[in-house]
Amino acid sequence: MAYLDNLAVFVRVVELGNLSAAGRDMRISPAVASNRIKELEKHLGVRLFNRTTRQLMPTEHGRVFYKGAKQVLEAITEAEAAVSALSGQPRGTIRVTAPLGLGRRLIASGIPEFHDKYPDIEVRLRLSDHNVDIMKEGIDVGFRLGLLEDSSLRMRGIMECERVLVAAPAYLERRGEPKQPQELIDKRHDCLLLRYPGMREFYWTLSTSRGAVKFEVRGPFDSDDGDVLTGWALAGRGIINKPRFEVEPFIRDGRLQVLLPDTPPVPIQLAAVYPHKNLQDPKVRLLLDFMAERCQRLIRETLAGR
Repeated sequence: MAYLDNLAVFVRVVELGNLSAAGRDMRISPAVASNRIKELEKHLGVRLFNRTTRQLMPTEHGRVFYKGAKQVLEAITEAEAAVSALSGQPRGTIRVTAPLGLGRRLIASGIPEFHDKYPDIEVRLRLSDHNVDIMKEGIDVGFRLGLLEDSSLRMRGIMECERVLVAAPAYLERRGEPKQPQELIDKRHDCLLLRYPGMREFYWTLSTSRGAVKFEVRGPFDSDDGDVLTGWALAGRGIINKPRFEVEPFIRDGRLQVLLPDTPPVPIQLAAVYPHKNLQDPKVRLLLDFMAERCQRLIRETLAGR
């Protein structure tokens, strides 16, 4: 098992780029991770990484060994999954990612309950509004709001979510309420955008009589955290485009007001994405089923005011 542990650490160091990140991911110290890499290098008689001040880059030997080590670990995972399916006792670790707002509201709060039902399954959750590379970072399941861009992944649709444009009464008193979508641009409304490195959308797509139309809106500031945008909107600093379930409590109590109800943003798909091979893993299927039902139920309850 020690050799397999060394392989697992090596693979995560390659995928994450440094010892500290790999150590955190595997719940070991950087020193332990470093020792495991040194043991592998001693066993193989070659250097696996070129070390810089910030990052470990695999050598040619390291790149070749990574492919084989990855295949070995995947084969073991598949074998364990097959045994779990036969025994009816799924076990192991699932790495999950989700956007911050969605993750906090719907995913994170359900993980303890999921673990209560399946105590032999560990869940490691990573919340980020950045576009996490699921294949590169070894993620088993990613929950997303939006389109699937990576064709190497499979998608399970959970539900279509209504989106709304909203702003605080204080903002509308100061800047006026837009009556037509074009006014967002012509009157230079402060549209607060979610932006992060690698993001492709810098516009809002609204449903109009001409169909879905893109509006290249602008704002004085933006953020890579969707909840920060909501906070700014509540403070009267601009207009945001959000899934309705995220802002429904603020709409209900009057702190945010729906704008342009006749030309709303196009709905957004809530979905789970995962590598194709993971569909055969019983613990992944169990998590998908559990979270899909839970997300649907909680969103409907939020929109109904419960």
